Amino acid sequence: MSETRTDGELLRAVAADADRRAFEELYRRYAPWLTARMRGRCADAGVVDDVVQETFLAVWRGSARYRTEGDVAGWLWRIASRRLVDALRGDGARGRLRQALARLRHRDEASAEERVLAGVEHGDLAGALVRLSPELRAVLQATVIDGLTTREAAVLLGIPPGTVKTRAMRARRQLREALA
Repeated sequence: MSETRTDGELLRAVAADADRRAFEELYRRYAPWLTARMRGRCADAGVVDDVVQETFLAVWRGSARYRTEGDVAGWLWRIASRRLVDALRGDGARGRLRQALARLRHRDEASAEERVLAGVEHGDLAGALVRLSPELRAVLQATVIDGLTTREAAVLLGIPPGTVKTRAMRARRQLREALA
């Protein structure tokens, strides 16, 4: 029976020796958890799978550096959440809506989320969102669409948490006025 290595030992083996077995063990431990957590933030399974793969690729290549303080799960989550925001920003809101609508057409019954997304693209909400300033849209995307906490959105957008809250409040007020 082999000895189970700690997460830290696995990461050191990956970083120092490019130990494939250590990497595979780390992947087996965390990929299912990370995938499940990412799916809570993004309904597009393809995007989630890509983000999880990119996260572990960053670990393998060494572009993501683990410092011995803090837990590995939190460290992987931070990498993945940043990659998710990048993926969602890169595709753009219209691309995500088109993907959601394409999924909608291929199912017998649409989920509540897909019905909302269809309304966003074809309803008044789409026009109201377009009229928001880029700063307000970015905060709404991070907190509402991507599901990030205020603190996570602040880190990803490079602004203080109070600014995230203020911009979210302003964006919601402007949307309510535009949709009234």
